[in-house]
Amino acid sequence: MKCRTAGYVTAVLLIAGSLAGCGSGASQPDDYVTNEGYETVLQSTGIDTDDTDAAGEESAGEDANAGKGIAKEDIKVGVLYITDPAEGSGYSYTHDLGIRGMQSNLSLSEEQIVRKIADDGDPEGTKAAIEECISEGCNIIFTTSWGYMEPTAELAEKYPDIYFSHGTGYLSNGKNFNNYFGRIYQARYLSGIVAGMNTKSNRIGYVAAQDSSNSEVTGGIDAFAIGAASVNPEAEIYVSVTNSWYDPPAEEAAAKKLLDMGCDVMAQHCDTPYPLTLAQEYGVYGIGYNSDMSKEVPDTCLCSVIWNWSAYYTAAVDSVIKGTWTGENYYGGIAEGLVQITQPAAFCVEGTQEKVAEATTALLNGTNNVFDGELETNTGEIIGSAGTTLDDATITGSINWYYKNVTVVD
Repeated sequence: MKCRTAGYVTAVLLIAGSLAGCGSGASQPDDYVTNEGYETVLQSTGIDTDDTDAAGEESAGEDANAGKGIAKEDIKVGVLYITDPAEGSGYSYTHDLGIRGMQSNLSLSEEQIVRKIADDGDPEGTKAAIEECISEGCNIIFTTSWGYMEPTAELAEKYPDIYFSHGTGYLSNGKNFNNYFGRIYQARYLSGIVAGMNTKSNRIGYVAAQDSSNSEVTGGIDAFAIGAASVNPEAEIYVSVTNSWYDPPAEEAAAKKLLDMGCDVMAQHCDTPYPLTLAQEYGVYGIGYNSDMSKEVPDTCLCSVIWNWSAYYTAAVDSVIKGTWTGENYYGGIAEGLVQITQPAAFCVEGTQEKVAEATTALLNGTNNVFDGELETNTGEIIGSAGTTLDDATITGSINWYYKNVTVVD
């Protein structure tokens, strides 16, 4: 990635636990992140912040929007969520933290943000929500969940003068429609180190939204398992799958199943905090996801794997204002400040923070890329080869196997 040095500084500041909140009023959550270093994201997508002024006089590419900047006061941002962001600490909540951070960074008013809630399993409902954003004057629309992908692609062709940016998918047109996601597996790996060092039973639970057919979820599990094994070869990861991105009863049932098996650290790729709140009830530890879940379970949360979506949202909206939007896809990581883990809790075993810092440095300088060398699956197959690392396309689309210390429970 470009801008390694700037990204390294940003990541070190973040991993130290200094989440940068402006706190510009009572309406802002305590844990929202503005990430004033969002320029590293602009640079890592190839956008030159010095090429244009606010009028957008320079060309940004051969498309309907090329070189067209939009005055900041005329910007209106639409965003689709799968659930109400006010409900808890999960996926939509975390994206809304990013939107609020972008709003603060760019000094946009509340009237310039349009929020819609739409079931990402309902294509017609998704299209209707996007059309509502457009009718309300939105000129850039973020659709945050996987299931929004095809409706977003369809409407991007229908409305070439509107910018569309879809999270977690793979479709794009290189013009007014791109996709964005991040190397969340890097933060998963670090959290696996925390879990591996703090388990006493060597049984670690993991509530997963999807099965091995989904590479995003499976790759995160594997990275977590590799991290745990790097510090504790005896640790075993037990996975319970809900087959839904958001299903509170199923997530609660999966968490109970793992806890009843004797798992004494709980991790998750699901939207509710049930794995952690139940872990606290059972008197064991947990690893949060999406946002800092220590606010719900201060005595249980070892750390949280979190997204700093404001880093991307600020860069994307800023590029539309300046007329430097390129339509290029975005895939950032720790170096860009997009993903991270919160500082390990004070009650972690001695040496946890030091191990995390050491591993973070290795990720940033490229001496560890998580999926390096020969990787043994839980069926005995070997993935990869000595001296190589899996490329982005493989990590995002072809990890349909589990690492050797992973067991899926019924």
